[in-house]
Amino acid sequence: MPRPTSLVTLEPRRVCLIKPSSLGDIVHATPTFNALRDRWPSARFAWVVNRSLASLVHGLPGLDEVIPFDRQAAGRFPTGGRVLARTLADLHRRRFDLTIDLQGLFRSALLTVATAAPVRVGLADAREAAHLAYTHRIPVPSPPAHAVDRLLRVAAAFGACCVAPRFAIPATPDDHDWASHLLRPLRRPRLILNIGARWTTKRWPPQHFAEVGRSAVEQRGASLIAVGAPEDRPLVDALKLALDPIPVLDLCGRTSLPRLAALAAACDLFLSNDTGPLHLAVAAGASTLAVFTCTDPRRTGPYSPSAAVVSTRLPCAASCLKVCGHLSCMTELEPRRVWLAVQDQLDQATHQASSAA
Repeated sequence: MPRPTSLVTLEPRRVCLIKPSSLGDIVHATPTFNALRDRWPSARFAWVVNRSLASLVHGLPGLDEVIPFDRQAAGRFPTGGRVLARTLADLHRRRFDLTIDLQGLFRSALLTVATAAPVRVGLADAREAAHLAYTHRIPVPSPPAHAVDRLLRVAAAFGACCVAPRFAIPATPDDHDWASHLLRPLRRPRLILNIGARWTTKRWPPQHFAEVGRSAVEQRGASLIAVGAPEDRPLVDALKLALDPIPVLDLCGRTSLPRLAALAAACDLFLSNDTGPLHLAVAAGASTLAVFTCTDPRRTGPYSPSAAVVSTRLPCAASCLKVCGHLSCMTELEPRRVWLAVQDQLDQATHQASSAA
């Protein structure tokens, strides 16, 4: 297919989206996928994603193929080179017309080049020289926009409609039935506590979550559910110890990503640090409250009118530091302030439910 002078006129038959990670980033990319799917209803779409996150896009309406990339195996010495070479060769054989790199890093650029698509598109501010892999570079806004709006600029460059962004999560009826059955014995309101985060600087202390949870039980008669990845086990254990003897439904390490989305949608509030499951809950339509310490909610906050954010008020807020020598934000952002926001969110959810009835 000849390279077009304008992306708006492009009508590809085979489209490859490259967005391998992370959980939250993939969720933020689904409105772009939906907009492009609407733009080219007859095209065949494939998505390159890290194998560990494949369940997040497998089964998305309109997605024809999931191409798992085994990043862990590709980085393992000395066999990783062979794994990567096989992946690159596989992408080359598929003969895509258009490849869109939504990750913007060296590794994703390498995958982009491997497709040998005549049109290769990415954002102009891609890092690690990834922009050199693109035939077309999409300008980014200044000042920086939210991650969802930033990626939607790519879809807009092709003439796609981006007025009403739509998330997509492949939770099946079985996933929703599982969540409904599990939650049936629990009284409302049901409050999910997601206390993990990859960065230490994003982890509001488990004891603070416990204090908010205790207030929810004592003042609202709430039921508490703890979620998290297997590596969050020490944090969840600390939460349960601080809450004792208040019972907690412990689902840490016991949910798939689609089931976690279904669980969030069935609860009254999802209280979370700034981490992937927060954005999964937003995409599932859950009422959410996010605790922000070192990151910037203007760029990675919950993208929903039914979501709220409580941020630290320190001058270093939104610094995006992964390492901090004092973590003063963890004490400055007191549980009482978060609890007030929890009450507001629960009141809004109750009002909306009454209005709908």
